[in-house]
Amino acid sequence: MRLRRIVSQTKFETVSVLRNGEQLLLSIIFPLGLLIFLAETPLLAGLDIIDSTADPLNIAVAGALSLSLASSAFTGQAIATAFDRRYGVLRQLATTPLGTNGLILGKLGAVIAVVVIQFALVFAVAVCLGFRGPVDVLGLVLATVFGTACLLSLGLLMAGTLRAEATLAATNLIWVLMAGVGGLVVAHPGEWGTVVSYLPSGALGDVMRSAIGVGGIDIKAIIVLLIWGLVGTLAARRWFRFE
Repeated sequence: MRLRRIVSQTKFETVSVLRNGEQLLLSIIFPLGLLIFLAETPLLAGLDIIDSTADPLNIAVAGALSLSLASSAFTGQAIATAFDRRYGVLRQLATTPLGTNGLILGKLGAVIAVVVIQFALVFAVAVCLGFRGPVDVLGLVLATVFGTACLLSLGLLMAGTLRAEATLAATNLIWVLMAGVGGLVVAHPGEWGTVVSYLPSGALGDVMRSAIGVGGIDIKAIIVLLIWGLVGTLAARRWFRFE
């Protein structure tokens, strides 16, 4: 019975995301648009991010996957949870047989379901554009698991401690910063690159770029994601408020 309630909550959360136009724009349209833009324009070579003879698809695919994951696990869930909290939905669900743990597992299941859809679309479009790998499957799985856990915990921490409007503004701003200067989409050289490699966005970007194109596993980046995930989880358990 408990498993059935969690599965039902997962289905509800997943359908809610897929029926929300803003969520679809953030989670699917933007990442796919980024993939096509980076793959079909000389931007990466023009900014000296890659050599002029290198295939931009490898960076484009890794960046689109990272952006997809951040959109669903961090921004999307943080905003949805914050407004559920504001309208009293979280408080009511927490008192039902679903319980607090069931609610969290339902949200995690919804994120996983949406991420699977996102990844399938990104790879489908990438293959149509000529992407042939290499892909380290284990590295991709580790990037997805640890990246999801890390960003979801931080998103729930914000949703459970800030007002809904503040969460909406802050998470959208952080999403833009992660994509632009946070190492999520492309690696940054020099000291700034070193700094962002220890942030969740930079670590996720690094481990995804290692798995896609390079065909390896960035152990350091996975450790960074693990540490941030533990910090986010412990902080959320301590300070998350259901109302």
